[in-house]
Amino acid sequence: MAASRKLASFRLPPLPTVGELIKLYNLRAEKQLSQNFLLDLRLTDKIVRQAGSLRNAHVCEVGPGPGGLTRSIINAGAADLVVVEKDTRFIPGLKLLSEAAPGKLRIVHGNILTYRIDRAFPASVSRPWEGDPPNLHIIGNLPFSVSTPLIIKWLENISNRTGPFVHGRTRLTLTFQKEVAERLTASTGSRQRSRLSIMAQYLCTVHSCFTIPGRAFVPKPEVDVGVVHFTPLVQPQIRQPFRLVEKVVRNIFQFRRKYCHRGVEKLFPEARREELTQELLRQADVDPVLRPTELTIPKIGALADAYAHLCAREAGLFDYEFREELRLKRLSGKGETPADAPLGEGC
Repeated sequence: MAASRKLASFRLPPLPTVGELIKLYNLRAEKQLSQNFLLDLRLTDKIVRQAGSLRNAHVCEVGPGPGGLTRSIINAGAADLVVVEKDTRFIPGLKLLSEAAPGKLRIVHGNILTYRIDRAFPASVSRPWEGDPPNLHIIGNLPFSVSTPLIIKWLENISNRTGPFVHGRTRLTLTFQKEVAERLTASTGSRQRSRLSIMAQYLCTVHSCFTIPGRAFVPKPEVDVGVVHFTPLVQPQIRQPFRLVEKVVRNIFQFRRKYCHRGVEKLFPEARREELTQELLRQADVDPVLRPTELTIPKIGALADAYAHLCAREAGLFDYEFREELRLKRLSGKGETPADAPLGEGC
């Protein structure tokens, strides 16, 4: 017990400030990598608090950069911290932190999109999916350029219980461009409701923690930053494979300002589009003139269930892609007019 208290109360010794390290190693944020440094340790402490208690926890930090958030994680009592940093320039400063916290900080020079987090931690950290989350956290001040593809990758991992989620319902505390944070947490009917809202919320409890003004970062980004916390659900709200759900949601939201039947239609080849669209909407009991933003997750789940039923009945249906058909039509000079083309409104 005494050893446990000693471990949890560890504090870093006096070190150069993050700002001093940036000057010492001549570090500059690379615009093409969408890097922005957060130097205020009060704010990094606040981010870490959103994760909950890190006492004796195992933590993976994504993109530590000059190590401001890293210091806050160590000071919060984490017993084992793995930082994954792609940019070689930050490694010397991280090594300085590692030497100041012996046995607590492991540095991985690599890309978080390909790094196997599941192999970074012992099996003893694992907890049954149906039980409490493991004492394992992923925390990161993410570069804008990787934040959306990374959360989509992790959501698929949650659905399949792979990657960091082989250990159980690992929690995530991450920063996003404010607009993306608003999409992740948007409620039914709101202007920000999007594909990303559905994909995150059918798998997780998603909580918007607080907003960090852009002026707190160096260099100052053009937008503010939102901190979002994710806890995987014991049972997803939609019981279909991730890729099927993603396909249904992607098609519905490609026409997010129009009635939902416009997107549903694009799940089907043109020759049978009207017939199968009507059948799917009837099976799902969904009003065809609802807007995509007005569809609740249970309604989208009903659409996914109905689509899965049709795919099981109609050979090759799941492999059909409207955009591929559209591309081939355009190549042959028979494409849709620009007014009818998908809006391409992103996530």
